[in-house]
Amino acid sequence: MIASMYQALRPFRSEFVPIREHSYHVHNWGHPKPGVPPLVMVHGWMDVGASFQFVVDALRDDRHVIAPDWRGFGLTTGPVVDNYWFPDYLADLDLLLDHYAGDVPVDLVGHSMGGNVVMQYAGVRPERIRRLVNLEGFGGPQNRPAQAPGRYVKWIDELKAFHRGDKDLRGYATVEGVAKRLMKTNPRLAQDQADWLARHWAREDADGQWQILGDPAHKIVLAQLTRIDEVLALYQRITAPTLAVNASDDTFARYWPGQYSLAEFHERLKQVPDVRTAAIADAGHMLHHDQPAALARLIEDFLV
Repeated sequence: MIASMYQALRPFRSEFVPIREHSYHVHNWGHPKPGVPPLVMVHGWMDVGASFQFVVDALRDDRHVIAPDWRGFGLTTGPVVDNYWFPDYLADLDLLLDHYAGDVPVDLVGHSMGGNVVMQYAGVRPERIRRLVNLEGFGGPQNRPAQAPGRYVKWIDELKAFHRGDKDLRGYATVEGVAKRLMKTNPRLAQDQADWLARHWAREDADGQWQILGDPAHKIVLAQLTRIDEVLALYQRITAPTLAVNASDDTFARYWPGQYSLAEFHERLKQVPDVRTAAIADAGHMLHHDQPAALARLIEDFLV
């Protein structure tokens, strides 16, 4: 063990739940308490549920926290596929809530891709959400119908590349190499955090190579364009008080320069009946790694 490795204050318990032909790996912290809804946290693209460990450790209250690995990520297993469809995340989440919460409305937090999932899910099943927190789940730029033919061409071409093996994820000779990769992507990530995350973000294979726990099929573009009018229709149906949190770094300039802005996202949020916004200082897109204590305070104060 690396001497500097982060020491989790509240280690999680792993459970495997059958969901739609998948064995969903779910991280559990704490235990159910009468009258206290579960806090469900869902991760983003090429991440894992364990990614919320630092925030969980910073929570003041020892409540029941649930964080799954989405299909095709982490230790969740299922049928072999060559691409993924966004509506599946909504259905998977619905069945997970059936399993863990029954009819009890939950507090739901999502980061990045997971933030987009929870915003749409809260419009599909508004009665299942007590409080909603979206961490940097911005959606994307407005699409035009004329882009559809090109998108389908791109999707088919990327499927072919996948089956040639062109989209395979690179392996790492050591777990230290994985930690360095994490720190390269996020320069704010501390060494001890990276050392801990690397062991949950990757696994050693039979050849001694550390492989990222993400299906390379996730790198294939979605076949269909996102329709902003449909997204806004879902936003209008959200009944839970909603908190949208962005990092101080400009995620829009990084991913959509000149195409989409925080101001445009905030304009979309006006469709949510009860919404407020907040920002985390000195943080990038992985704000739950960069400022876990500040984020934990923000979330808990909102969930009261």
